[in-house]
Amino acid sequence: MGGGVWDIRLKMSRAFVFGPLSRRLLLPWRRRGLGAARDLEKGELVLKVPKSALFTRESLLLKDDQLTVAVNAHSSLSPTQTLTVCLLHEMGKGKTSWWHPYLVNLPRSYDIIATFGEFEKQALQVDDAIWAADKAISKAQFEWKETNALMEQLKLKPQLRTFKAWLWASATVSSRTMHIPWDGAGCLCPVGDLFNYSAPVEESDFENMEHRTHDLALQDISTVNEETSCILDMEQLDSDSGRLTDGRFENDVGAYYFYAKKSYRKGEQVLLSYGTYTNLELLEHYGFLLNENPNDKVFIPLEPEIYSSCSWPKESLYIHQSGKPSFALLSALRLWATPANRRRSVGHLAYSGLQLSVENEVFVMRWISNKCNSTMKSLPTTFEEDSLLLSVIDKIQNVNAPLEFANVSSVSTDEICTFRANVLKKGETDSKTLVSGKMQRSRERWKLAVEWRLGYKKILVDCISFCDEMIRVLCSQISHS
Repeated sequence: MGGGVWDIRLKMSRAFVFGPLSRRLLLPWRRRGLGAARDLEKGELVLKVPKSALFTRESLLLKDDQLTVAVNAHSSLSPTQTLTVCLLHEMGKGKTSWWHPYLVNLPRSYDIIATFGEFEKQALQVDDAIWAADKAISKAQFEWKETNALMEQLKLKPQLRTFKAWLWASATVSSRTMHIPWDGAGCLCPVGDLFNYSAPVEESDFENMEHRTHDLALQDISTVNEETSCILDMEQLDSDSGRLTDGRFENDVGAYYFYAKKSYRKGEQVLLSYGTYTNLELLEHYGFLLNENPNDKVFIPLEPEIYSSCSWPKESLYIHQSGKPSFALLSALRLWATPANRRRSVGHLAYSGLQLSVENEVFVMRWISNKCNSTMKSLPTTFEEDSLLLSVIDKIQNVNAPLEFANVSSVSTDEICTFRANVLKKGETDSKTLVSGKMQRSRERWKLAVEWRLGYKKILVDCISFCDEMIRVLCSQISHS
């Protein structure tokens, strides 16, 4: 990089090295990250980025009078829309932009859900996920149209005013901005935005919480104790944490500070927690998934009476990534399975997380298992079929070359053929019909969709196994009583 503020990359803490060392630790579509050049202690300051290096609306407007006049004339735009236009405006300056050394190192494409085409969107299979994709695409189109007047006033190049360019810029803002206290749009942070994501809930804490939920489910109704409050606190953290971070802007020193969230050994990738997100939310805002995401969850269809018979908020009634029903879901179902004239007398027990009776618990577990089974059967493909499909997707390098479809279901075969036809229709192959950049991106988005639905189905499969095991244990209690 050039001189001046860009020397931050060279003068920063010696705790980091770039590129090749960490690349081996990343998924194929996440090509950059930061690795520890020496052992790091939990809580240690690992990176400091001065305010002058932050890409913000404030810093851009101070350097560009024309931009300031144009932005002030369109005050109805949101801070995020304005920052997105500012990014495109700086890109249009090319090498004359003060930010050029940073901008040329930004990714050329993203896989956020708003970039999904119709094929990739339908590949999600689950109605809630398809709805989320539709909503994200519609929102992107609406915000782009709202900014057209500003982009025309700035005389942006035609290629920078296209919806494709807007998707790139808005994805950059969505996936790479850091929180700053003076601007809701946040900031782009050179070097600081190279950190990859780690879920903020520690796995050991999450597993302990689940074990306590399981134990409480088997306790006698007379054993009410304070342990339930700990479980409630953990689930409250899971649902309400929002944008937790391991970095923050320090006003007293005028710089962004990043800290190690745990201890790292030399050569390990250093990760940043920037929020509690489900995999669908990660896909929507950042364009990637986690194989093991303790914040992931599945919402199964519930009867209206279940909601009306309890005071739990709807967003707390779900199945954990581990396959175990949430504390609130079990509580709500136990109460719903109780005759209406007895609910008031046992409500305090249900809200404490205790089983109301063995028979009630067996009914609840069977109901959840059946609901998960019916949800699985409503989807076009099974968990096993999607697992096989993923292995085939990785082998698609030439849309015209024959593929071995051994053990692949007819539904999955049709999906592969639809992908090939879609690629050929869009002209996403080169002259030799080998994989092109556009085809590779389409394939990666398709793969993300299949991986997401596979994770969704795994939660359901694990929940069925959990409920069936609970039924076995409970029935053995009945036989021995």
